[in-house]
Amino acid sequence: MEYLPLTLAIIIAGFIFLSLFFYFVPIGLWVTAYFAGVKVRILGDLVGMRLRKVPPSRIVNPLISAAKAGLDLPIEKLEAHYLAGGNVEAVVIAIISADKANIPLPFERATAIDLAGRDVLEAVKMSVNPKVINTPMIAAVAMDGIQVKAVARVTVRANIERLVGGAGEETIVARVGEGIVSSIGSSVSHKAVLENPDRISKTVLAKGLDAGTAFEILSIDIADVDIGENIGAKLQTDQAEADKRIAQAKAEERRAMAVAVEQEMKARVEEMRAKVVEAEAAIPIAMADAFRSGNLGVMDYYNMKNIQADTTMRDSIGRDDDGSRDELTD
Repeated sequence: MEYLPLTLAIIIAGFIFLSLFFYFVPIGLWVTAYFAGVKVRILGDLVGMRLRKVPPSRIVNPLISAAKAGLDLPIEKLEAHYLAGGNVEAVVIAIISADKANIPLPFERATAIDLAGRDVLEAVKMSVNPKVINTPMIAAVAMDGIQVKAVARVTVRANIERLVGGAGEETIVARVGEGIVSSIGSSVSHKAVLENPDRISKTVLAKGLDAGTAFEILSIDIADVDIGENIGAKLQTDQAEADKRIAQAKAEERRAMAVAVEQEMKARVEEMRAKVVEAEAAIPIAMADAFRSGNLGVMDYYNMKNIQADTTMRDSIGRDDDGSRDELTD
């Protein structure tokens, strides 16, 4: 009974030792690689991967797939790509798919595409099976002022050589949209666009819009063409309304100036009347001074009053009852 704790401790220690041994030395993975025809060293490769914190299965299993596909990939480069943050399995599958499709894809380029953040496997699939990109509704105005709306379908194929540093789908859509707007805008009439929508696609395709992108444009098809608003008539209406407002503003300005001139003339008339009243008020004073100084006699005064009375009488006779002057007594 006293040897039981010692035996149990030995069993536990042995179990821990075996667990650590099989963890650092994945015998099962080595056996799988050996029978698959892949040479993998236990100490130099498998144990070294464990020490470098690289899961051996992440390297050996893709290596086996590549060997079965007839590709010779160095295990060191696969491990280096994993340590760089790449997806080893996706890279190997992409290289196998490209090889089967007769698409040249070296290991260095595949790893560069993967490290650049692009899906290398999806790129290979797109090279084999082109992708169709639908553009949004693009509106442009022909020379006759009619708005034309078009939707295009762009068939693209991934360009493996330009995947690193090449522009994406957004650039393709933007360039195609710009080409459609330019083509519609250069059309004499919207009817010409409706009659030959394929002329738009041919014009746009001839501009080489895929330059500097990660894709190769295979075709551009106009899927739908609709008529929009009469932009030319709307602009003319807006221009006429603007001209009308300008004319109204100028007329109001002239009216205001006329009112100001009228007010100024009224002020001048009132000023002249005030001066006349002032002058009439000064007449009695002047006559009184003339009487005092002897320059004006009583008879002179009465003669002046008689002349004023005659003048008033003649003026009243020469006018009608309604106050208008008689033409015959002028």
